Amino acid sequence: MSRYRGPRLKKIKRLGNLPGLTTKVVIPDPKKKRKTKTKKNQPYQSEQYLSRLEEKQKLRFHYGLTEGQLLKYVRIAGKTKGSTGQVLLQLLEMRLDNIIFRLGMASTIPGARQLVNHRHILVNGCLVDIPSYRCKPQDIITTKDEQKTGAIIQNYIASSSPKKKRVPEHLTLHLSPYKGVVKQIIARRWVGLKIKELQVVEYYSRQT
Repeated sequence: MSRYRGPRLKKIKRLGNLPGLTTKVVIPDPKKKRKTKTKKNQPYQSEQYLSRLEEKQKLRFHYGLTEGQLLKYVRIAGKTKGSTGQVLLQLLEMRLDNIIFRLGMASTIPGARQLVNHRHILVNGCLVDIPSYRCKPQDIITTKDEQKTGAIIQNYIASSSPKKKRVPEHLTLHLSPYKGVVKQIIARRWVGLKIKELQVVEYYSRQT
């Protein structure tokens, strides 16, 4: 399944606010619940399965992943020491496109991915054009063209709301010249999405 490129408002109406996907905010109607049937003569899918599916979709659309990419991350997390759900979130949060988004360099993760794809980003002084690049503690993120790209980013940061300017504690932001530093692996409380990661792991438990 390819990466989603359809209407973003449609997704947040269904799944709730996804800050990585869009800056738009929608207050979901708690009375509105969608029921899904497998076949005409079969009963409705269990509420538990639907809950797991929604949490999985929330994670996928927030970070802008394909189904195959998310499954790959779940498998890696399952083989890593520690809680599979927390390791999964750490892997996704340490992606370069997400780090750029969390630093405030772009308004959304798709916007951050575009900066990386267009070869505007340096990691430790080296050009990196792979959005899924896994950042590590002590990595330094800068822009290739400080006068052009750096100025655009600084203007965006200056016009952002105080809430968006808040940088997680595992990152450090220097504005002039623009520089982001990864201090450590992110802690669970600083993950930028309200998610029940255990339900995502349970959803994929039969596929891994």
